[in-house]
Amino acid sequence: MIPKRILALAAFALASLAFTHTAQAGPRLDKIMETKVLRVGTPGDYRPFAIKTDDGFSGHDIEVVELMAKELGVKVEYVQTSWPNLMKDIQSDKFDLAVGGITRNVTRIRQVAMLPGYAPFGKVALVRSADKAKFSKPQDLNQAGVRVIKNPGGTNEAYVLQNLTAAQVSTHEKNAEIPALIADGKGDVMITETYEALHYSKADPRLYAAYLDAPLTPKNWLGFMLPADDADYTRVMGFVWDVLDKRGNLQQVSDKWLK
Repeated sequence: MIPKRILALAAFALASLAFTHTAQAGPRLDKIMETKVLRVGTPGDYRPFAIKTDDGFSGHDIEVVELMAKELGVKVEYVQTSWPNLMKDIQSDKFDLAVGGITRNVTRIRQVAMLPGYAPFGKVALVRSADKAKFSKPQDLNQAGVRVIKNPGGTNEAYVLQNLTAAQVSTHEKNAEIPALIADGKGDVMITETYEALHYSKADPRLYAAYLDAPLTPKNWLGFMLPADDADYTRVMGFVWDVLDKRGNLQQVSDKWLK
C-alpha cells in the first residue's frame, strides 16, 4: 500500500502542474493585453467591409474592429495582406484577427476559429447596366462569349473556376479595380457578393447587380477569422462580439454601411 504522505505529495504535484498550465494558458491573449496592440490583417480591397485609401482603412469591418479594440482596452495595428495569402499569413502569426468580407465556410473553419456570422449574402454578378438583359439566368454567365474577370485567392474565384468553365476567364490582382474594368467594357462579369455588388451599382449607374433576387449560391455569412492557437483568446473575443451585439453597436455599424 502506498503511504498517505506519498499520495498527498503526488496530489500536490499534480495540482501544481495544473496551476502552472492554467497560469501559462492564453499566450496570444496575454501578449495582446501586455502590448496593448491587436494586429488586424485585411486585404483592404472589398467595399463596403474594408477598403484601403490614402487616409488608412475604412469600412464596416474596420469600425467593428475598432469597437472591439476599445472594449479590450487596446489599439489596432493594421497589417496588409491579400486573399491568396490570407490563410497562410494568419497561420504564420502575422496578425491576430483577419477581417474584410471573409466568407464563413468549412474549409476555413477547419483551419482557424471564426466569430459569429454577420451580413447574410449570396453570390451575384456585377455586369454593365446596358447588358443586364443578357444575364437573366445563371447559365447566361457560362457562355463562350462572356468575359469574366476574377480576383485571385477567395471564394469568388472558386465559384468562377467551378461554375464558369465555358466563359473567358481572366485574373486581375486588385479586386477594387475590377468594377471599373467591367464598367469600361474591358470585361463583362464580376462574380461577387450581394453587398459589394450593391455598393458599386449604386456608385456607378453604368453597373448593374444581377441575380440579387435569386442569388447564384445558397445564403451564407461573413465572419472574422482568428488563429486557433489560444482558447482563452477565442473565448474573450467571442465575449466582446456578444457584448457589442447586445448593446446594439453591431446593428448601428450595419445600418451605416450595409443598408
